[in-house]
Order: sequence, then C-alpha cells, then structure tokens
Amino acid sequence: MLDLLNAMPRALVLPPANLFLLIALGLLIWRRWPRAGRIVAGTGLAALAILSTNAGASLFVRPLEAMTAPLLDPGHAGAQAIVVLAAGRLRDAPEYGDRDIPDYYALARMRYAAHLQRLTGLPILVTGGVGAKAADTESQALATAMAVALREDFGVPVRWIEPRSRDTFENAAYSAAMLRKDGIKRILLVTDAMHMPRSRAAFEHAGLEVVEAPTMFFGDQARSLGAWIPEAEGMRRSWYALYELIGIVWYRLRFAGDGAY
Repeated sequence: MLDLLNAMPRALVLPPANLFLLIALGLLIWRRWPRAGRIVAGTGLAALAILSTNAGASLFVRPLEAMTAPLLDPGHAGAQAIVVLAAGRLRDAPEYGDRDIPDYYALARMRYAAHLQRLTGLPILVTGGVGAKAADTESQALATAMAVALREDFGVPVRWIEPRSRDTFENAAYSAAMLRKDGIKRILLVTDAMHMPRSRAAFEHAGLEVVEAPTMFFGDQARSLGAWIPEAEGMRRSWYALYELIGIVWYRLRFAGDGAY
C-alpha cells in the first residue's frame, strides 16, 4: 500500500494519467462552459495522441540525448571502474525457478557494461536497492539480481554490489563511498542515454569523476512515417523523457551552487 501511495503523485503528473485528467476536466466543465470545455478536452486528447507516437516522444527524447554522447574510446578514458545502474526487475520469474531477474531495461545496461568490461578489463560495481523498501535484505536487491546475471549469463566478474540505494541520488552516494575505500575516483558510468544527465550530476555531486557511457539511444529512430502511429512504446518514451526532464529541473534546484550542472 505504501508503494502505491508513493507512486501515485508521480503517475498523476506524467502522461498518460495527467492527460486523462485534463480530458476529464474538459468534459466536466463542458456543459457550463462549452467553449472552454472543448478546448481543455481537445488539448488533452491531442496531446495524448501526439505523445503516444515515437515521433511525438522524440520531441522530448532528443534534447535529453543531446546532453550526452556515445563513448567512442573506453580504453583510453582513464577510468578505474565501471558502475552500472539498476533499472527494474521481473519478480518470481518461473523459468528461473521463481527467482527475481533484471527486466529488459536493466538487461540493456548490463549488456553494455559487459561489453565495456571485456574491452577494458575494469572491475564492475552494480548499484540498486529495492526502491522504497529500504529495509529489505540484500538478497532481494536489484543490484544482486544484476550481479548474478552478469556473472552467469554474460560471464563477467562483479567486484562490488551496492544493495541499499532507493534512487539515483543514493546510487551515487553509496557507490562513491564503496569505491573511495579502494582509491577509485574515476568511473565509466553506464545507464540509459535519457537517464545519463541526471545520473552524471548525482555521481559528480558524490565526488566521482564521471566518464559517460550511455546506451539505449532512441531519438534518431523516429524518422519514418510509421513513427507517427500511436503505440505503447511512444507513450513509454514520452513518460520516461518527461520524468527525466522534471528530474533534471529538481536536481538543478537541489544542487544549486555545487557546480553539478
């Protein structure tokens, strides 16, 4: 129940929930103020249609992805470790004996981290706890599931597991504390391209030197006419991009004066 209450404010200010609320408001006032009701409901419906397309989502995705760039020469980046951020998980996967496994977003990050590890030979740290359930055990942490998959499925070693963090800010703080014990200051940071600007700010605020290693670029994939057809993936990208843009604004306020942005 607590998880649901924590998630509700975020869900209501992001699409599609906020757009359905806008449409409902327009319909509610339609009888008393027909013109205003049509404008409000029509605006919500048009925004819902546009943000449900990959082309519409790219209006927000591209500016985010322009804040980072692919890592072209990881072997000469001067990094001492690879840090890969957790995403989500699938609980009680039956094909894995009811064990929790990383979801497809985490899988993309892990694949790139494994690729970088083979190129550089650098040790890997995986970071990610269990969301709001901070008191859960380490065995339930997202980072633990990722470490198991990296070792068993990708055949790469994992030196550190950070299982306590509940968000990106804590990812950075707890990871930096672990790495400082081994004298590590400069890292390759692996996460989605849209998530990279906010992640970089958090890790730099924690005192680490960050070499960006983004993956999952979507912005340039929405160039065909078919990209204007509404679909679930378009709304997912819109949701993700708007969530990150709001997060960047919050981090800029939070880190004001620190030089993180």
